[in-house]
Amino acid sequence: MTLQDLPAVNASLNATATIFIVAGIFFIKKGDKRAHIICMITALLVSAAFLTCYLIYHYSNLTTKFTYEGWPRLIYFIILFTHIPLAAISLPMIIMTVIPAIRTRFDKHKRIARWTYPVWLYVSVTGVLVYFMLYQWFPPSG
Repeated sequence: MTLQDLPAVNASLNATATIFIVAGIFFIKKGDKRAHIICMITALLVSAAFLTCYLIYHYSNLTTKFTYEGWPRLIYFIILFTHIPLAAISLPMIIMTVIPAIRTRFDKHKRIARWTYPVWLYVSVTGVLVYFMLYQWFPPSG
């Protein structure tokens, strides 16, 4: 595997996190706490792997510019400019959600999770969309 493979790895990790976030929400709404915990821990670990790969990739200064013109460019930048700030705040939000759960303060965990999970889910989904727009659907020419 090379550094150029990391965007696809990152998209795969984001997609996997998305699946586990959705499954975790499904299970907690069904009252299956054990399945919820397993899904959310898995989503957390997958997201940590994503963050590691993301930082390695961007630390190496590899970037790809979105060069496609027209409406796809507008859509790409709308997604990107909402994704970036929400990605930045998602990590502290996730930490603030996990700590009360570890401390068995489920009232506080639930209160914070209502805000965290939609942000985390949005960041995961839009991360995959950014990858597809940048590398698959509208790749740079040449």
